[in-house]
Amino acid sequence: MADSPAQFRGQARLPRFAAPLRYDLRLRPDLAACTFSGAAAVAVAVSAPTRFLVLNAAELDVDRASIRFQDLVPTDVTQFEEDEILVIGFDRELTIGEGVLAMDFTGTLNDQMRGFYRSKYVCNGESRNMAVTQFEAADARRCFPCWDEPAFKAKFKLTLEVPSDLIALSNMPVVKETVSGPIKTVYYEESPLMSTYLVAIVVGLFDYIESSTSEVRVYTQVGKTNQGTFALDVGVKSLDLYKDYFATPYPLPKLDMIAIPDFAAGAMENYGLVTYRETALLYDELQSSASNKQQVAITVAHELAHQWFGNLVTMEWWTHLWLNEGFASWVSYLAVDSLFPEWNNWTQFLDETTSGLRLDALAESHPIEVEINHASEIDAIFDSISYDKGASVIRMLQSYLGAERFQKALASYIKKYAYSNAKTEDLWAVLEEESGEPVKDLMTTWTKQQGYPVIYAKLNGQYLELEQAQFLSDGSSGTGMWIVPITSCCGSYDAQKKFLLKEKTDKMHIKEFTASQSSDGDKNIWIKLNIDQTGFYRVKYDDELAAGLVNAIKAKKLSLMDKIGIVEDSYALSVARKQTLTSLLRLLNAYHDESDYTVLSHVTSVCLSISKISVDATPDLNNDIKKLLINLLLPAAIKLGWDRKDGESHLDVMLRSLLLIGLVRLGHNETINEGVRRFHIFFEDRKTSLLPPDTRKAAYLAVMRTVSMSNRSGYDALLKIYRETAEPQEKSRVLGSLSSSPDKDIVLEALNFMFTDEVRNQDSYYILGGISLEGRDVAWTWLKTNWDHVLKTWNSSSLISDFINSIVSPFTSEEKAAEVSEFFACRMKPSFQRALKQSLERVRISARWIESIRSEPSLGEAVQELLRGAA
Repeated sequence: MADSPAQFRGQARLPRFAAPLRYDLRLRPDLAACTFSGAAAVAVAVSAPTRFLVLNAAELDVDRASIRFQDLVPTDVTQFEEDEILVIGFDRELTIGEGVLAMDFTGTLNDQMRGFYRSKYVCNGESRNMAVTQFEAADARRCFPCWDEPAFKAKFKLTLEVPSDLIALSNMPVVKETVSGPIKTVYYEESPLMSTYLVAIVVGLFDYIESSTSEVRVYTQVGKTNQGTFALDVGVKSLDLYKDYFATPYPLPKLDMIAIPDFAAGAMENYGLVTYRETALLYDELQSSASNKQQVAITVAHELAHQWFGNLVTMEWWTHLWLNEGFASWVSYLAVDSLFPEWNNWTQFLDETTSGLRLDALAESHPIEVEINHASEIDAIFDSISYDKGASVIRMLQSYLGAERFQKALASYIKKYAYSNAKTEDLWAVLEEESGEPVKDLMTTWTKQQGYPVIYAKLNGQYLELEQAQFLSDGSSGTGMWIVPITSCCGSYDAQKKFLLKEKTDKMHIKEFTASQSSDGDKNIWIKLNIDQTGFYRVKYDDELAAGLVNAIKAKKLSLMDKIGIVEDSYALSVARKQTLTSLLRLLNAYHDESDYTVLSHVTSVCLSISKISVDATPDLNNDIKKLLINLLLPAAIKLGWDRKDGESHLDVMLRSLLLIGLVRLGHNETINEGVRRFHIFFEDRKTSLLPPDTRKAAYLAVMRTVSMSNRSGYDALLKIYRETAEPQEKSRVLGSLSSSPDKDIVLEALNFMFTDEVRNQDSYYILGGISLEGRDVAWTWLKTNWDHVLKTWNSSSLISDFINSIVSPFTSEEKAAEVSEFFACRMKPSFQRALKQSLERVRISARWIESIRSEPSLGEAVQELLRGAA
């Protein structure tokens, strides 16, 4: 038996000798003083001998004199701030069984966008505070003392005391309200079993719209309900779809979705009260772009998927976070594809796969299942591995098992673990049982080790020889081995071969996967592995096979997903020095008459990366390389023009924006001049049809390319637009442009603008993400000068990581990597350690790629030859 409170320090998790069953919570936020007071009565089951109760509390003042367990008064109350625990000691062993722990406490409504915090909003011209919670991952402990781990599920009964003119929302419906002068007391229904990180409270002035057919509401700031209509429609339809897909009804009596002005993440799936940043929930027909619309749909579908995958069935510990996030990401595409088939959503899903593949090619990546030893480490794994790689390996598994078997197994899993917790192995066990396939062996190789393979494919006579090796962007080979679901076809998609590559090498006869009617003759034969990019791996083809695929692209024989896969693999292999930049440029040339948005979004992204690296690698060739890349994107851009046409598709609207932004970034003068011309007209008349939301970002970037300290009118005009608009999506477009000027002093001014109260802390990443290549050094100097202030103001892991990723990653020399390392040597903190290591690795990868590009003998000739071909 423990004999001293200090013995509970330094533990990853709370002891298991006592667990909460039910919380009765009473909270009273003071929105003027920005404080709150509370009282908790927690029914606790003591299951093993102990004279201590150990729970989480952080940044709370617990009134020690108020603490009771049944009729026992504690003899010892110790709060360990760095461990975020409260240890309550008694003079005797507690009786095994159930008792009630009661205490009073007070806290601050902080401005850190976590725990119980305040968010500023304007109502009828007056600035006010609302009170909001954000508890994931480990911040419920900042609102009330609790067992703040996902496995300690309990029921929650909340009572709020709030100003009587305000709306107070929580997870469950209101049972009754009583008013006493300026304060009303709001009582809520008791919740089902749930984890602490899903408890939610929002108090402020709001309007709402609701569905006529179900208990779904969207809450907005007063006067903005028309912007909630789209999200409401997507929400209602997604719920219906998920009820069928998971074969389980929605578990709660109501679902509210609410837009919060200050919000660190994109959205949070709190049970029955989902919170969103405004750009992720609100859609305005006149002010929002097509990509905003798509983002709202995906985010709503993602959060509502969590009501089953995450809330009803919850991961046992944060090691299994990907079970929440990977699944919600994957299934949100399933829902949106069903609601908006014309958006070609599964092809767009390859954006997620690409993002996962890029991060997971770093030596400083981590496995999907990652050990968590302290609450401070949790935030850092809310990254592209948990979300995008997680979702991608689920797509790979679904593709391998088949959609029907997979859905049936998921429904069984939800039923089996409802109102409970599960580990990754629990899911594999259900899938294995339902499908009869070796799911656990297959998937463990993808979730318990980091990284993924590149498959080397070589034609040797009539045999296709395959070899796997771990792919790393620094060009080295890791030691990992995977069980890889290989799919292949030859000359046509009619005959496909599927098998598991379990060893390092294997080979197969071409006849096994060749369509019998392949009559083009051997010269046009092509072989494609990883059909439609369902596998989370890359493929390196030998020269003969690669040439066949280039011909297949030109002859329009390949699916959109395969065209994307080939260009992304080729780019990654070039960065890793496994193939030349020359060969990558020749491949890109095969896409010159491509007109599909999904393909061109990947082509454009690769073009912009090449353009950036060539500034440092081959400054003499940079203009010619840019010209070549502009020639690639120009035909589709000219065809679409700047103005919307009647009857054009959602994807064409997205494509116009993508190409114009790409051409501006590549320095295409005609596009820049036209953007500036339209901007001036728009600046004088905000209602002009010449610059709708979809093309504004391109025009804003065009203006900023022409801005300097001696000619700053464009910068000032954009600031004026920022100050005059109330629309968060428009504000984000402006912020994302301000730091893109080639003038270093303007970049510095944009960075300092973040320090004013005109920019919400949540929006800093727009400015950080827009920094021009010319502004790299000034941004780094600025970060060093202001580091202490930045760390204090943006102290959550995701926010501080944005600063490091955005400012460090664009550098391309070993010297700069050493300088950055030296600066942070005595300033390291767990919250940004992973982000810093990954950023430094990216710098060193770029440095090696530059060396490799400089040693390519025929790059200059190839660029000239390709330019002549395009002329």
